[in-house]
Amino acid sequence: MLTSSAYGLAIVLDLFVLFIGARFLFQPIPAATGYGVPARQHGDAAYLTVKGGRDTTFGIMGLALLAFAGLEAEAWFMLVVALVPLGDTLIVLRNGGTKAVAFGIHFATAVVVLLSAALLFAA
Repeated sequence: MLTSSAYGLAIVLDLFVLFIGARFLFQPIPAATGYGVPARQHGDAAYLTVKGGRDTTFGIMGLALLAFAGLEAEAWFMLVVALVPLGDTLIVLRNGGTKAVAFGIHFATAVVVLLSAALLFAA
């Protein structure tokens, strides 16, 4: 049961971050607004593309680790990658975003990713 939950949560998180990356690549302006720091209509293309590429890569990497390296590798990956939403929390706060988005989306995501890492280590 614990192993199924650990795998399930990890897969959902990996797919979710893959979706976020794709959204930044294909619908960059709405994605940036959802992130909490709206982008200018013209001028933030590099930021949006980098964010999309980073998140897409993290999603694929997480799925690849689960498929080819196993639970422990995915647990370490989740533990390290939790730094990303923690950093995103600070980015939103430092760039005029709301506390609700910073903590309700990004910080909460970091907590869920850390929970996933704990489940993976325990499984």
